[in-house]
Amino acid sequence: MKSLAPPGVYAPQEDTELLAGALSEEPLPPGADVLDVGTGSGALAVAAARRGARVTAVDVSRRAVCAARLNALRAGVAVRVRRGNLFDPVRGGSFDLVLANPPYIPAPGGHGPPRGAARAWDAGGDGRLVLDRICREAPALLRPGGVLLLVQSALSGPELTLGRLRDSGLKAAVTRRRRIAFGPVLRSREHWLRERGLLPATENLEELVVVRAELPV
Repeated sequence: MKSLAPPGVYAPQEDTELLAGALSEEPLPPGADVLDVGTGSGALAVAAARRGARVTAVDVSRRAVCAARLNALRAGVAVRVRRGNLFDPVRGGSFDLVLANPPYIPAPGGHGPPRGAARAWDAGGDGRLVLDRICREAPALLRPGGVLLLVQSALSGPELTLGRLRDSGLKAAVTRRRRIAFGPVLRSREHWLRERGLLPATENLEELVVVRAELPV
């Protein structure tokens, strides 16, 4: 069943599909506790709930929270959906699996924090506005043996993500890659990205990667 994504809510795209593929191959213990941060329409939360997990989904957008609740209802699964900034609504909790499809596209500065739908993709001048928070804060939410699955663009430094997660004591590696055509947002700032050296002059595709990080037992 395709997720409904009303205006202003990030609709499932290639990054969602790539992360869903990684989720499908991740072993989950019976009754696993799963957290989906930046849930958007709730597609990944619903996919985890269909596997019998106890799922909590979080998004800062009121519209996304409503969409995720609606899509869980349509799918006939239980998902606990909370509105809040990244991990704020689940402080003190612990999870077997954390899913994250955060904003990761570098954005020109000078316009203040992203607002509205742009919160789903704009991530500061280097694309790491939210990625670095996840690297700092997610490890404390993982149970021993717990896993973080995160999708991002190669434009926003997967090697930095790996290094910071390893510095936090996690075993981290890139487990999936996919090259896709530029979407509307990337096309709109292609010239700026090339000027900054974030996008090579000869590159006409964007690479997405899934990072898998595990807290040792």
